[in-house]
Amino acid sequence: METTSRVGAQASDAEGGQQFAVGRRTVGGYLQAPFPWYGLDEAFTGPRWLMQVGTAADGAVEHGSIGHGDEPTVRNEYVAGSADEPREKFAVVVTVAANPSRRSADGTGLLEATSVSSAAWLAGVGLLSFTWPGQIDHSLRDDWLEQQTETAWALADDLDGEEWSTLSLPVDGVPVPFHYRESEFGWVLAGSTEAGVHVGAYGRGMSAYGLGFAVVKDIAVYA
Repeated sequence: METTSRVGAQASDAEGGQQFAVGRRTVGGYLQAPFPWYGLDEAFTGPRWLMQVGTAADGAVEHGSIGHGDEPTVRNEYVAGSADEPREKFAVVVTVAANPSRRSADGTGLLEATSVSSAAWLAGVGLLSFTWPGQIDHSLRDDWLEQQTETAWALADDLDGEEWSTLSLPVDGVPVPFHYRESEFGWVLAGSTEAGVHVGAYGRGMSAYGLGFAVVKDIAVYA
C-alpha cells in the first residue's frame, strides 16, 4: 500500500524509550476522507480519541486510526503492569479505504490496491509502536522495531496461516468474520465491511472477544 503513513511515526517519536502519549489530533484530516470511519459501537462507554490519518502521495486520505479507552504510552511490557498498577486498557480501530490498483494522481505510476492485509499490517505496526521487550536496551529499539515490522508484514500477507484464527464480531450489528491473533504485546485483528472499507484493530488489556464495530456518525465527538 503506497501511502505516507503517520501511524508509524508514533514509533520514531518515541526513540530513546521516552514515554510518549498519543497527542490529540484535529478532526480536519478525518473529514477529508471519502469513506466512513469505524470505531467501537455504542456498547463501549469509555473515552474515545483521535490518532492519525495516512495519505497517498497525492494527499488523499487512505486510512486512519481512532482510539478507545486509556491513551497508550510507549512502554516496556515487562514493567508495564503489576498488581498495584494495571496495564493500560485500550483498543484502536484502523479504517482503510478499499481501493483497487489505480494510477497515481500525476499519472506516473500505479498505487497498490488495499486489502484486509493492509488493515492487518497497519494494526500490527500500530501495536508495536507502543511496546518494546524488556531484554532489549532502548537504544536498540529501532532495530527491534524494524525487525518486528517486517514480521508484521509477513504475517499480514499470510492471513490464512497458522498464526491467525477466526473471530466473529458484529459490524453495524451484523456478524463478520475477522482474522485474529494474539502476542505477548496484545492482540490484532482485521476484516472487511460492506461499507467499502477494511477494518483493523489492535489493543491490550481489553478483550477483543466482546468488541463490536460501527460506523462513526460524528467523528468530531472523538476530538
